[in-house]
Amino acid sequence: MEFIIVSGLSGAGKTVALRTLEDVGYSCIDNLPLFLLRDLALGLKHAGDGRRGDSIGTAVGIDARNGPDRLAEVPRIIRELEARDIRVRVLFLDAANAALIQRFSETRRKHPLTDGDRSLVEAIELERRLLEPLQYVAELQIDTTHTNVHELRELLREGLDGTAAAQASVLLQSFGFKNGVPMGVDFVFDVRCLPNPHWQQELRPLTGLDAPVVQFLERSAEAKQMRTDLIQFLDRWIPRFETDGRSYLTIAVGCTGGQHRSVYMVEALGRHFRDTGHRVLVRHRELP
Repeated sequence: MEFIIVSGLSGAGKTVALRTLEDVGYSCIDNLPLFLLRDLALGLKHAGDGRRGDSIGTAVGIDARNGPDRLAEVPRIIRELEARDIRVRVLFLDAANAALIQRFSETRRKHPLTDGDRSLVEAIELERRLLEPLQYVAELQIDTTHTNVHELRELLREGLDGTAAAQASVLLQSFGFKNGVPMGVDFVFDVRCLPNPHWQQELRPLTGLDAPVVQFLERSAEAKQMRTDLIQFLDRWIPRFETDGRSYLTIAVGCTGGQHRSVYMVEALGRHFRDTGHRVLVRHRELP
C-alpha cells in the first residue's frame, strides 16, 4: 500500500495538495493527530492493502500543532511502517516568509501557532523549527513562493512520478434540441447534419441503441467521419482540461429528437473512451 504524509508550513499549499490527491483517488485525512498515524496505516493495510472503495492509497495532512515531541517521532514511525511493507512518502510544502505573510494578510486567516504573545513572523519561524523532522525525511519538497494553485497541482503530479496524474470523469449525454440544450455542459456537439433514421418508416420507433439504427448510421460516410472527428478532438483536448485540474467534464451530443443520431454517437464515444481507460458515464436524456 502507499501512504503519503502531506506537511509543510501553514499557507504553503497543504490544502491544495490534499485536494489534488483526493481528486485523483486517494483517501485523504487532514490534520491527523500523530498518535493515530501508526495505527491508521497498519489498520488500513490489514483492512485491504490500504484501499477504501476505489482509493488508490491514503494521504494524511500533519501540521505543527502535534507538538515537538510527537513530530520528532515521525522518522521512527516511518521506518517501522516501511518494515511492514507500507510505502511511506513525505511531501513537504515550503514558502518564503514574505510570501506566507502576504497570503495570511490577503486571506485574513489566523496562523495556527499565533496567540496573544506570538506575532505572525514568530509563529512562522516556530513552525519551521517544529517541522524540521518532517522536512528532513521528505521525499518531495516543493517551494510555492512563486507558484499559483494550478502550477502547484502540476508540480505535484510531476513530483509524484505520475502517481497522481489527474483523470477527469467524463459524462456523455445525448439530448434532443427540440427539448432544449442541457444545462451545465462543457461541450455541445450538433449531429443534426447526419442522415436521419426518423425518415425510415421501419426505424422510426427504434432508438440509437438498436442494431438496425446503428447499421443504418454505420453505412453513412458522414456519420463515420463525424465520429472520427469528435474522437480526435476530444482525445486532444480532454487531457488539457485534466492538466488544468478539472475533475469532471460533461459532453452533450444533440439531434432533433434525441432518439437516434445523438444516442448512436454518444454510445460510440462511450465505447472509445472506456477502451482508452477513461472513467465514463453515459446518459440518454430523452430515452425512458
